[in-house]
Amino acid sequence: MTALSVSTSSAASLRADALVVGVAKGPKGIVLAPGAEAVNEAFEGKLAEILGTLGATGAEGEAVKVHSPAGLKAALVLAVGLGEAGEEGYELEALRRAGGVAARTLAGAKKAALALPAESAAEIEAVALGGLLGSYAFGTYKGNGNGKEPVGELVLLAPRKGSKDAKAAVERAAALGEEMNRARDLVNTAPNDLNPKSFAAIAQAAGKEHGLKVEVLDEKALTKGGFGGLLGVGVGSTNPPRLVKVAYTHPKAKATLAFVGKGITYDSGGISLKPAGHNETMKCDMAGAAAVFAAVVAAKRLGLAVNVTGWLALAENMPSGSATRPGDVLRMYGGKTVEVLNTDAEGRLVLADAIVRAGEENPDVIVDVATLTGAMVLALGNRTFGVMANNDELRDDLHAVAGEVGEPSWPMPLPADLRKGMTESTIADLANMGERMGGGLVAGLFLKEFVAEGIDWAHLDIAGPAFHEGAPFGYTPKGGTAVAVRTLVRFAERTANGKA
Repeated sequence: MTALSVSTSSAASLRADALVVGVAKGPKGIVLAPGAEAVNEAFEGKLAEILGTLGATGAEGEAVKVHSPAGLKAALVLAVGLGEAGEEGYELEALRRAGGVAARTLAGAKKAALALPAESAAEIEAVALGGLLGSYAFGTYKGNGNGKEPVGELVLLAPRKGSKDAKAAVERAAALGEEMNRARDLVNTAPNDLNPKSFAAIAQAAGKEHGLKVEVLDEKALTKGGFGGLLGVGVGSTNPPRLVKVAYTHPKAKATLAFVGKGITYDSGGISLKPAGHNETMKCDMAGAAAVFAAVVAAKRLGLAVNVTGWLALAENMPSGSATRPGDVLRMYGGKTVEVLNTDAEGRLVLADAIVRAGEENPDVIVDVATLTGAMVLALGNRTFGVMANNDELRDDLHAVAGEVGEPSWPMPLPADLRKGMTESTIADLANMGERMGGGLVAGLFLKEFVAEGIDWAHLDIAGPAFHEGAPFGYTPKGGTAVAVRTLVRFAERTANGKA
């Protein structure tokens, strides 16, 4: 794993395989960003001109290499684009993406120094986090020598004044980035290796490592407790379901948050089988549980003064002679009955059980995270997740928090008229399907039915951005992205500070 460190040395004197500077698009061409002064001096003031000759424009995502002159100890200079030059500095997301581009471009290097425009703690954290996320590579199943190793160390250059704050910022970035990369690993792991039981074991190991309380309900405990949603989804698989509770408590906490994650370790659709072309990436259907798990561990590592409990609703949705059929009725945890009209609408069933169980502990807020509906992808695309809630202020707060940390989201309504289709079952309290149009909203309305009265609840549908199938960009790799982890952690942090 890539190491992060801070140095107050000058860019010119630091020994490294590569030295990274920022460039931007100015009104008259490419401009150098703050942090590149010493490097430009080594190039006799002609670095921008040289980069322009090589085709650099300063556009975001751009990376141009130049061999270093005699005045630099680094062997190579890498100029990364920051986009439009800003009069008041650069947005944190631009810095994160620049750090990610640099780390990905320099894969195979042992040490790289980042002289990007970062002076404040927030800016340094952004560059460090972007670098750590950009260096991510999942090589579990690849043979030796297949692909370059991630950059060994990223050194962030910081001013001597405030170096203590810089080190704290880098430590925070390391805690958050390492847990996000853990979530990515989980999402990328093949479903023959990651099932409900093995996921629960990973959570137990992390709990032991970080001092978290972990409880696992196996199929016997779920049966005894009446968790009909989890059991109904998992009954068709030889890998039985699990409900995992991961709890972090802080002695000075004044609020308690419950995060609930959908953890379908593989979703074939069940008897309502997915067609070819729609099931090849369904190992990612546990990305919500991975995000929740990572967020709780990160909250502990950051020492946030808030209680955070994660509920991982884990199951494998498979067709078999024992699988739940369309038309079956499930008695959910808490007593409600649900007529299953489509076994591929399974995520809401496992979440419903977990939401009811989470509500029994009377948290101040419940936030569930799920790759829940294709309808949300159709509505918002592949990079934006939807936010729904039974409280408009909470919905807007989460949308704002997501924006702060660079995770695109959009607030979505829960129209009361769409509830009717779910409640018209002639044999059960609810059906797991409703009107086809607005399917993402219908799913949110279904979950709302299981939230205890008086508890604020929000739902993040991350179906679009949870798994990236295109070329890497910024700090986002191909495969699992760990989307929603930063939103959950920042929301927990704001709650701890009394701002949520």
